[in-house]
Amino acid sequence: MRIKFNSLIVSIILCSVITSCGSKKSISTEVTKPALVNLHQDIKRIGILDRSIVSKNESFLDELDKILSIEGANLDREGAKQAVLSLKSEVSKSNTFSEVKLINIDAKNNPGGSVFPAALSWDEISIICANNNIDGLFVLSLYDTDATATYDTFNTKVKGPLGIEVPAIHHSVVINTIIKTGWRIYDPIKRVISDELEVSQKVRTTGRGINPVKAIEAAKNRKQSVLQISQKIAQDYASRLLPYKGKIYRKYYTSDTPNFEIAKRYVETGKWEEASVLWEKETNNKDKDIAGQACYNMAFYNEIKGDYNRAKEWATKAYTEYENKLALKYLDDLDDRIEEVNMLNKK
Repeated sequence: MRIKFNSLIVSIILCSVITSCGSKKSISTEVTKPALVNLHQDIKRIGILDRSIVSKNESFLDELDKILSIEGANLDREGAKQAVLSLKSEVSKSNTFSEVKLINIDAKNNPGGSVFPAALSWDEISIICANNNIDGLFVLSLYDTDATATYDTFNTKVKGPLGIEVPAIHHSVVINTIIKTGWRIYDPIKRVISDELEVSQKVRTTGRGINPVKAIEAAKNRKQSVLQISQKIAQDYASRLLPYKGKIYRKYYTSDTPNFEIAKRYVETGKWEEASVLWEKETNNKDKDIAGQACYNMAFYNEIKGDYNRAKEWATKAYTEYENKLALKYLDDLDDRIEEVNMLNKK
């Protein structure tokens, strides 16, 4: 008989660890974890604001940057637009939020020049949320591309007007572009900034031509690369807002009695219930250490089933009655997992 567990998917056995308290094996288990960014459960309507546009009174910084970094006049604007559209698309795929929309208002006090602007005041946030009928605000606070170019020349031959090869010099250029983004999430219900993150990515493009200008023109895929990476940055950021699959690692006892040895083979073949029957028998073992190990294993079995309360009961018994020290650490792990499950169930 095989028992199927939906709450946890057990993957491969990783390693064995031998200690004075009995042999143990470590097993990795795939679980659903809550989003890295925890928002109030009543935040269902989301607004996304691009605040990365530089304030007019600070535009000289941006113009200087464009001259020094040979970036296109509209590249920052187009890249930021791609980022917020991508974020909207990714967040809209989740059932977490009932509505996701772009907010169009003038940015305030954005100095540009790769500077993360100060946070908006809560009065400003309240007005934006009220005017747009939203519960929370996601903001692209910073978007800036900073490019540097290196030139080189090399000798070559080209065909002249008469088809005869003549010596020539070709120019090559390598353009390294750093895309800098800064994100904030405002939670007006709890009046906290739930997340604040800066992310940078590099784009490398190359080109060749008969003169430096032609070489730069040959690196024409730079803009497309910047837009694609801007999209990927936003997609990765959106993943912080959604539940994700992750692994947890647990140990269980595998030897010291014939029942433990047989139960280990049951676990290795996915027969968890058969293993638990043998472990439960050993909870009455006259040897205090073995009984504690069996209680610990029963806690592990109940966690695999998703019965966390029963798992805590067995782990508590292993520690309080049999002084199994591993069980004390396991109780902390169970509390962490219970908190994660409760967070997932609130969504």
